[in-house]
Amino acid sequence: ILNIIHYFFCGLDAIKNNFYTIRAIVCLLYTSKNKEVFGICTSPNFHGHNYELEVKVVGEVNPDTGFVINLFDLKSLIENEIENRFDHKNLNLDCEEFKDLLPSAEHVCYVIWKILKSHLDEKYEITVRLFETPRNYVEYPA
Repeated sequence: ILNIIHYFFCGLDAIKNNFYTIRAIVCLLYTSKNKEVFGICTSPNFHGHNYELEVKVVGEVNPDTGFVINLFDLKSLIENEIENRFDHKNLNLDCEEFKDLLPSAEHVCYVIWKILKSHLDEKYEITVRLFETPRNYVEYPA
């Protein structure tokens, strides 16, 4: 049996790699290599997403409750550990998780999975699907 919960949050990020950047002008200009590799996502003024988060929890139904997991508890966990941490934040500047990690959809998805997994009982298998746009999503584990 599985339960799936959807959640939404907004985040701001810039995808660029300092390996491809001349540090003195990174805030003023696109470098040609960053623009080539990351396209419009490397805007020096950042860009944003309205992420849609889908969390799938798989486990046995508890005979006492009839639930795999209490969705109220899962919703509270997502609000407290994900929404409060990432919603309306500049992922590059405001979130410790991305101080040294590019906030690509793949990395954001994995970070969310790690956070949720660390707070849930080991009996649950979880999958995180993160939509960056209605047509573009990543999933962990794949």
